[in-house]
Amino acid sequence: MAKAATPLRIAVLLSGGGTSLENLFAAIESGLPAEVVCVLSSKKTAFGLQRAENHGVPGIAIPRRGYSDVRSFNDALHCELDRHEFDLICLLGFLSPFELRGRYAGRTLNVHPALIPAFCGKGFYGHHVHEAVLAAGVKLTGATIHFASDDYDEGPILLQGSVPVEEDDDVERLAARVQALERKLLPAAIRLIAEQRVVIEDGRVRILAARND
Repeated sequence: MAKAATPLRIAVLLSGGGTSLENLFAAIESGLPAEVVCVLSSKKTAFGLQRAENHGVPGIAIPRRGYSDVRSFNDALHCELDRHEFDLICLLGFLSPFELRGRYAGRTLNVHPALIPAFCGKGFYGHHVHEAVLAAGVKLTGATIHFASDDYDEGPILLQGSVPVEEDDDVERLAARVQALERKLLPAAIRLIAEQRVVIEDGRVRILAARND
């Protein structure tokens, strides 16, 4: 019998509709050993805040536009995070820079809708990624779950998966295929961490074999 996982308390940062958050809630309800303890949004109008409230989770807006620079915005983010107890941060469509500040390295997951190091970096988010994939004519794309660093879309890669780029794809069809993959990869990544099977060594992730009691 595999060793029981230790449930993870998760803080979610988002900026939009929260479809990835909703998927995370569904995975938890289906047995994923995790609990969302708070949701922070960089936009007051993000529907992800309502999704959080629908599940009885505090949803807090910290509008990026209310701060003169990235540092003061992150001051506010860190101040709010300090009010909650959690093990892991998940950046689920968070469109503003999040500064780890030496506190959250190895504890912050980012979801990127492409195969890092391709189609990533500043400006590569949402439909911009899929537009670039289609323009490049590549035959495969995918999704990446990685530990965030202080640079856009960098940091140790935990999981990746690929999907084909079809000849008749447009942005919407390709995005739907990638999002379906993300819905599988994120819970799988969280489960690996909960099972204490993830080790970061020399900037790379090593996944340990499942242990038995």
